[in-house]
Amino acid sequence: MGRTYLVEEGIGQYLTELSTKVKPYVTGLLIGQCSPQRDYVIRAVRTPPKEQQQEESVGPPKLASLDEEWITTHASQVSRMLPGGLLVLGVFMIATPELAKDGQNALRKLIFSVEKSLSKRRLWKPAEEEVSDRAALQICSATKKVVCRTYDVQDPKSSAKPADWKYQSALTASWVALGCTVNVNIHIPLLATSPNHDLEKNTKNGLNRWSKQIEDSVFLINGQVKDEDTELLEGQKKFRGNTQPSTQFSDVKVLTQLCQGTCARSTATVQVCSGSINLRGAVKCRAYIHSNKPKVKEAIQALKRDIINTLSDRCEILFEDLILNEGSQKKNFGREYHILPQRLFVPVAGSTVMLCDYKFGDEAAGEIQERFVEMLDQPVQAEDMHIAEDIST
Repeated sequence: MGRTYLVEEGIGQYLTELSTKVKPYVTGLLIGQCSPQRDYVIRAVRTPPKEQQQEESVGPPKLASLDEEWITTHASQVSRMLPGGLLVLGVFMIATPELAKDGQNALRKLIFSVEKSLSKRRLWKPAEEEVSDRAALQICSATKKVVCRTYDVQDPKSSAKPADWKYQSALTASWVALGCTVNVNIHIPLLATSPNHDLEKNTKNGLNRWSKQIEDSVFLINGQVKDEDTELLEGQKKFRGNTQPSTQFSDVKVLTQLCQGTCARSTATVQVCSGSINLRGAVKCRAYIHSNKPKVKEAIQALKRDIINTLSDRCEILFEDLILNEGSQKKNFGREYHILPQRLFVPVAGSTVMLCDYKFGDEAAGEIQERFVEMLDQPVQAEDMHIAEDIST
C-alpha cells in the first residue's frame, strides 16, 4: 500500500487554474505535514517565473531546460516561511502531453535536489521513525489526469511508489496550534585561530550547541508534563456540531536544563578567543499539528524544530543582508549591534494555519506583501500581518 495524501480542496482549484496557463510546463512545491498514517497537503505554490524565461521560449519545449537551482532556492526560501510542523512535502509539475513521458524523471531529480538543499540548512536530525517519503505530483494540462507517486529521500536508489491523492474540505479546521516564547541568551566565543570574517560559520557552530540544549529541554503543555506517547488531545472534549474552523491553542513553557546531570562529567577547555557573538532576545515560536489522534511527542518535536529553525533562519537572513549592504570585505570588527529581523505571522486563506516571515525594522509592509506573492503566490493584506515579538539583537 502506498501513502495517502489528504489535500485541501482549494488546491485542486489552484492547480486547475495553473493548468490553463501552462506554456509548456509549470513546476511548484507541495506544503503540508507528514504523519505516520497519512500526509496532509495544505498548500501548493508554483515556482516563481524567471524574468529571462519569456525570451528563452524559442524552439521545441524540453524538460531538460528545467532550472533545478532556481527551484531548490525557492524551496529554501519557502521553508523559512513555514512554522513548526509544516514542511515541503514534495513537488508538482503540470505539463503538456508531449512532455508527460519525461515528467516523472524530472520530478524524481527535483525531489532529491530539494531535500538535499533543505537538509543542509537544518540544525536538527530527522528521527529514525520519521516519514521520509516525498510526493511527486504530475498533472496533464490537456486531460487534467493526476498521477501521484512517492520517493524515499533517505534512499538514493528509491523507485517510485503509487500514492493516493484525495481532496478534502476544511482540512485544517480543527488542527492544534502550540505556541511558546523562548528567551535566548547565547554566548558564542570566536577563537583567535578562526578568521574574523568567518562569523557565519562560528554562529552556526554556536547555534548547533544551543539546538542540542533545546532538544534536551522539558516542555510543559498548558502547565503539565505529558507522557510522550499519550494523545495530545486526551481528555479534551470534541465539539462535533461546530463546523466553524477553530484552532485549539496550547500554551507551552520550555524549561532548559542548566547542566547535563550528575552522570556526565565534563572537562573544562581553555581557548584563546579574539571576541564573541552574543544573541539575545525573546523569540515567539509556533507549531501546528493535525487533529487525527496526534501524539504528544509529534507536537513537541514540531515545536522544538520551530524554535531551532526560527533562530538559525534569522541569523542566515541577517548575514545575507550584511553581505548585500556592506559587502564581505570588512575584517576589523569592533563592538557591533545588529537587530535580528522580527517574526510576523500571516493567515492562510481558507485555513486556520498561519505562515510566517521576517521583517527588518526599516522594511515597509509593501515589501513583505511582494514577498508573499512571489514566494507563496498569496496576496496578503497589511492589516493581516501580525508582528509577534519585540526587537532582538
